[in-house]
Amino acid sequence: MENNILSGLRVIDCGTYIAGPAAATIMSDFGAEVIKIERPPHGDPYRYLSFLKGMPVSEHNYCWLLDGRNKKSLALDLGIEAGREALHRLAATADVFITNYSPEIAERFQVSYEALSAINPRLIYAHVTGYGEEGEDTNKPGYDTTAYWARSGLTGIIYDLEVQTGATPCGTGDHPVSLALFGSIMLALYQRQVAGRGSKVSTSLMATGAWSNSCQIQAAQVGAEFPQRRNRFTPLNPLVNQYQTGDGERFIFCCLDPVNDWGRICRVIGRPELIDDPRFSTVHARSDNAAEVVTLLDDALAGKNMSEWAVLFHEQGVIWGPIPTMDHVAKDNQMKANGVYVELDHPELGKIETVSSPLNVQGVTKQTPAMAPEIGEHSHEILSSLGYDEVEIERMKKRGVTIVKS
Repeated sequence: MENNILSGLRVIDCGTYIAGPAAATIMSDFGAEVIKIERPPHGDPYRYLSFLKGMPVSEHNYCWLLDGRNKKSLALDLGIEAGREALHRLAATADVFITNYSPEIAERFQVSYEALSAINPRLIYAHVTGYGEEGEDTNKPGYDTTAYWARSGLTGIIYDLEVQTGATPCGTGDHPVSLALFGSIMLALYQRQVAGRGSKVSTSLMATGAWSNSCQIQAAQVGAEFPQRRNRFTPLNPLVNQYQTGDGERFIFCCLDPVNDWGRICRVIGRPELIDDPRFSTVHARSDNAAEVVTLLDDALAGKNMSEWAVLFHEQGVIWGPIPTMDHVAKDNQMKANGVYVELDHPELGKIETVSSPLNVQGVTKQTPAMAPEIGEHSHEILSSLGYDEVEIERMKKRGVTIVKS
């Protein structure tokens, strides 16, 4: 592994699914050694998420490929005393321990903050929850759909009146939470450098969702009156709305200048006479006549392809953004130019691309992504490094404490 900012740090990923483990993935991108603890025989249930009904259909395990990269897999059954003993030995050598276990499970498996900090006082213990560590919902199971999206109010404000669906794309709450947890861990590592001791840090899907939706929440906290939810034909500002071009491509205007943007758009669509039309000449007039503006723009924008409009928008300084399909997103050259997509050697597909963590440090090159491990792929290596001999490892295998992949 290349030398990097976090090289020399050992991170134990003792979580499931995305929010906690993805924080470990970010650390691995900057050189940390990440050891993934998985319960035999099936491992982290996240390994199987790609194949659930409703997910994008592929024979390749894309979810695990993304968040399992760079990690070593140690299969341990923490329900067995020998498994807990092995984890305790590992914790004594670690810098960071990441988990999303409930307090009850952490106690049962002897991996609570109190248990592990007694073994290693310099350990940073990072805990991610659905709804926080206090209050009546503290033990309630939390997923990004419920704890991040719904509880924060985001779900209630993002859908128009014609489309009422509870589905949110996989990981869209969990991955922002992983950034919050990563930041907490880095703060604790800095504190350890100053004070010489470890600590416990935490975040939750609910708290990160609230931070994402904090402008709206702050408005409610000062007693603001919220406008009624509207569809695309009744927006408060038809210049912040979705439209479609002649070739079927969708995009969104984000024109917030109440004075100049209407004129720019009128010139772009070849209707300069509408600039001073009293029905549309002010932001309030356009809001009052929003359906008429939307229909007018729909008709005009159908007259050219997206590539033609893109040139005209640029010439007039119109703020807009494409709404691409996922196939187009995956091929976005702007993403590639900025290192958002990085190459990974896949044993079956050859060189493919994966999504890098959204953090960069000038002069620092992130780790070259490595394939996500099989369950127990590194069990023998890690257990041997912890002082277990061949006889002990074989005994652990036979008892179901571990899996060792040859």
